[in-house]
Amino acid sequence: MESQHLTLSTLASMEDYDPNSMPVEQARQLIKQFLSPVTETETIKVQDAYHRTLAADILSPINVPPHDYSSMDGYAVRAADLGSPGNKLKKIGSSFAGHGFEGTVAAGECVRIMTGATIPSGCDSVVMQEQVSAEGDSITFNAACKRGQNIRLVGEDIQQGAVVLAQGQRINPAEMGLLASLGFAEITVFRKLKIAIFSTGDELVQPGNALSGGQIYDSNRFTLVGLLTELGAEILDMGNIRDDKNAVRAALQKASGLADVIITSGGVSVGDADYIKELLDELGEVVFWKLAMKPGRPLAYGKVGHCHFFGLPGNPVAVMVTFLQFVRNALWELMGQHPKPAFSFQAICTTPIKKAQGRTEFQRGILTQSDDGLWTVQTTGEQGSGILSSMSRANCFIVLPMEQGNVEKGSVVQIQLF
Repeated sequence: MESQHLTLSTLASMEDYDPNSMPVEQARQLIKQFLSPVTETETIKVQDAYHRTLAADILSPINVPPHDYSSMDGYAVRAADLGSPGNKLKKIGSSFAGHGFEGTVAAGECVRIMTGATIPSGCDSVVMQEQVSAEGDSITFNAACKRGQNIRLVGEDIQQGAVVLAQGQRINPAEMGLLASLGFAEITVFRKLKIAIFSTGDELVQPGNALSGGQIYDSNRFTLVGLLTELGAEILDMGNIRDDKNAVRAALQKASGLADVIITSGGVSVGDADYIKELLDELGEVVFWKLAMKPGRPLAYGKVGHCHFFGLPGNPVAVMVTFLQFVRNALWELMGQHPKPAFSFQAICTTPIKKAQGRTEFQRGILTQSDDGLWTVQTTGEQGSGILSSMSRANCFIVLPMEQGNVEKGSVVQIQLF
């Protein structure tokens, strides 16, 4: 994967650049300057395409629908035969989906037709069955008929040769069905992004083992595996690396030879055993290492060889927040997709919030709608960056900008849905 080379000297000339306290939006823009999507492609079956990224535009090989067909169960007619209610026509046959009427309908005749069936030759309209009465083959029409009613025309949905899905489109269930409806058995996609992950910390223990004094279970890697699986990435799980500079260096070097992106959790703070920033200076380059945000201030972004590097904080909530606010969009871009800003809107906050100015905060919130349609949000309670259960209870972030101070109960706040 090719990567644009930017040095800290070029970045340092940017207005207000401070790698020790980077504003959230500026950090997003800096990361974006480094991103070049993967270029290697592969051909896969449509049923295996979930969450993959199209490597080329999809042009429709057919018209959709491929023929004029009925959108109702009823009778195919010539509108000219039904000038007013009470007209009678003779039924001369039936047209079913997949088994159409093969003759030609003349004046005074009609054909029983089912939804999805081809419009018989000579007919130009369909009258729904609820608007007729039948006595044998004599059909009485109880409503006026407008020419072309209840007919879907050939190419009305998609015309042959039209671009139906563009390069960079993420394949979801609707796209899988659409591709199948056009007759595609295989498509060309960009290869999966290879992402190496590991945690750092001597205090971490793998689930399933007993804890000793001062130890905690490593939850961050499991959170990252879930987040990355949702994106459709190829995950290289390197486990937990002990707090040893040589061990962390070896892990970074190994990961940089295997992956496109390295994501770590822990080791990016200011403790004596936090080596990530020092090793990034040695093995690559650092763009920034702290953000003006909460939770998630100690977030490092840089390069290790050709690899993009994201050093996430050690606290579980901060891992999720920084991933969702910075890493996810970057990975989508590297996959060749075109990420859109997270959907957000305003709601009334029903709990007061204490906040210091000078940093962006992402409080965990529970959004609800009252019977009269009013959207309200409340915090999940204590907002400590180690309270992972708050992310499970929440359904949104309450986004408080840098200039925002304390929030009074009843204030309007910005909401970002998960």
